[in-house]
Amino acid sequence: MNLHPKNLENLKRYNITAWFYDILDLPWEMQYRKWRPQLLTGVSGNVLEVGVGTGRNLRYYPPGVTHLTALDFSPAMLQHARRRAEGASCPVLFVQDDVCTMSSIPSDHFDWVVACFLCCVLPFDYQDQALSQISRVLKPGGRFCLLEMVYSKDRSLRKRQDFFAPFVEKVYGARFDRNTLEHAKNTPGLVVTGTRFVKQDTYLLIEGRSGK
Repeated sequence: MNLHPKNLENLKRYNITAWFYDILDLPWEMQYRKWRPQLLTGVSGNVLEVGVGTGRNLRYYPPGVTHLTALDFSPAMLQHARRRAEGASCPVLFVQDDVCTMSSIPSDHFDWVVACFLCCVLPFDYQDQALSQISRVLKPGGRFCLLEMVYSKDRSLRKRQDFFAPFVEKVYGARFDRNTLEHAKNTPGLVVTGTRFVKQDTYLLIEGRSGK
């Protein structure tokens, strides 16, 4: 696996965080678990989930998914995800790789690419590289969905986000200001077809297709 230098720092962070990630994430997971089935309802065929983490999505993929590749750069996160694969309704292949290179993944291979809270973890200058890789591995006409955290325009909610921002960046490497939507719109080979918030104006779902 070829890692970009800045992702090496994130790898070290997540190899440690993995062992208490689910405990830290539990207050948020109480709401995420309500969204996951709805977010994945239309996903089908040969699917790649990038940044699979501890595998929270695995049990929610619908029967229309024929094969799922679960990719993450952290072996510790993948170790937890493998235990959750027993609840999946389709075969799951686990791959340790960097989303910015995806050297182990062939081009034009997937019907769907799914990512939850991936791009908000990536450094600003790696957004385009990751999205370009997503474009590369999608089949012509393939689809993608990205769930990301963004800053709220509500002043009181923004204050709460500012309060938690140092903790979120320290533990997860994530930020609320990654501007993934604009990066996706500017990525050759990707077409953004819709956006919606799944909660307030902080959890943004970006949906689209391959334009190849």
